[in-house]
Amino acid sequence: MQPDSESQTSEKPAQAWWVTGAGRGEILATPMAEPNIDDSSSLVTIESLYSGISRGTESLVFHGRVPKTEHSRMRAPFQEGDFPWPVKYGYANVGRVADGPAELIGQTVFCLYPHQNRYRVPAAAVTPLPANLPPQRAILAANMETAVNGLWDGSPAVGDRIAVVGLGVVGLLVAWLASRIPGTRVTAIDTNPERRPVAEALGLSFSSGPAPDDHDLVVHASGHPSGLETALALAGQEATIVEMSWYGDQPVSAPLGAAFHPRRLTLKSSQVGRITPARTPRWDYGKRLALALELLQDDALDVLITGESRFDELPKAMPRILIDGRDTLCHRVVY
Repeated sequence: MQPDSESQTSEKPAQAWWVTGAGRGEILATPMAEPNIDDSSSLVTIESLYSGISRGTESLVFHGRVPKTEHSRMRAPFQEGDFPWPVKYGYANVGRVADGPAELIGQTVFCLYPHQNRYRVPAAAVTPLPANLPPQRAILAANMETAVNGLWDGSPAVGDRIAVVGLGVVGLLVAWLASRIPGTRVTAIDTNPERRPVAEALGLSFSSGPAPDDHDLVVHASGHPSGLETALALAGQEATIVEMSWYGDQPVSAPLGAAFHPRRLTLKSSQVGRITPARTPRWDYGKRLALALELLQDDALDVLITGESRFDELPKAMPRILIDGRDTLCHRVVY
């Protein structure tokens, strides 16, 4: 569907953020999608309250850096258009149910939907927020899901020495979750000194320099190849390094000489689109999202939201957030 296509009904089009070129985007009138399901009574109409900008992935989309080989796998659940552009992309929306099944009307819900002021999806695509979770914080749900999945892949244990390299939102959430496992020693590492007060507000031990190479588990989430080199250097004998960064079309050189083989290290990828097979008999994506929302009820996590813009400001705000926002963690969009 193209953003300028005419609606087949008299319903007023929604307004949505579209990436329209390299480093460019617009808010465009977008017909309300009609999901292809048999039972129209199972649809919900959502009025958006907030959405969150996922800087890492959305920056790659904004600059047209999603590799052609990944165009299909990188589609967001309710994406419209195709990579590189025009494309409507995003996956962190919190809104209120305006129409749908009686039990959902008026509820505040999370949905993996792009930046759009109003939309219609199957009822199964929305998850009501826990009673004690403020909707303005619930935009972190997709990031928390990614962090949970990364730790499932890393399988940390009681007493483990854990290092997290790269303190964006996902890295900070990984470190925060790991620090809540009894007996763990967690070091949160970033070259940006501005991350120190955020890490310390979450009760984490921050480091911007070399750390011991005795870690049982190292998680890399910086998005920079140099961070992977740091992560490999931190791993102890027989340790696991979980690579959570996604580099798009950027070539990455992994230093697999030196101690990599003598230490018998395991370098493992993690991607939120797949749940580790060891958990799939008991967990699915809905249960994982519900867990992420439950975990977000801690007020300390508000420190991860470092900026806010109105929805109608996105054409001017997005370049600043996605290009120059080095100190930005999660940026909240207000509708």
